[in-house]
Amino acid sequence: MPPALPPDLPIEAFAEAAPPGARLAGLDLGTKTIGLALSDPGQRVASPVTTIRRVKFGKDAAALLDLCGREKVGGLVLGLPVNMDGSEGPRAQASRAFARNLRGLTALPMTFWDERLSTMAVERAMVEADLSRAKRAERIDAAAAAYILQGALDRLATLRRKAAG
Repeated sequence: MPPALPPDLPIEAFAEAAPPGARLAGLDLGTKTIGLALSDPGQRVASPVTTIRRVKFGKDAAALLDLCGREKVGGLVLGLPVNMDGSEGPRAQASRAFARNLRGLTALPMTFWDERLSTMAVERAMVEADLSRAKRAERIDAAAAAYILQGALDRLATLRRKAAG
């Protein structure tokens, strides 16, 4: 049996570990919810999917991994909420703990993606689109997950172009 992957592969190692043609999932880990987004099988475009209401880790992980199985997900991109100065506070440590615990339940490759300002950027776009507060609240977490995942997808595309050329 090959050694288990660490829960925080650098994006370059994640690019090699995530199978081509498989969807990737992006997660925005909040204290009350987990926003979830999926890529297309070509790993080019991220789309918001759903929000999981957090209950406790076991149930949260089961819901997440069930969806990943149904959608044939080949890797996970977790938002890492670092501070504006690049340091990691309690929320970043909670995200790292979630990944460590999830590693015990799945062999899917995982990487972190800096999520600074992702929720703010998504909310601004929703305000500009004239979505009501209720609609924004309903969709913000999954949309933030898509924003996080799209950043990682763009980086993966750059790495693959460099490797090919």
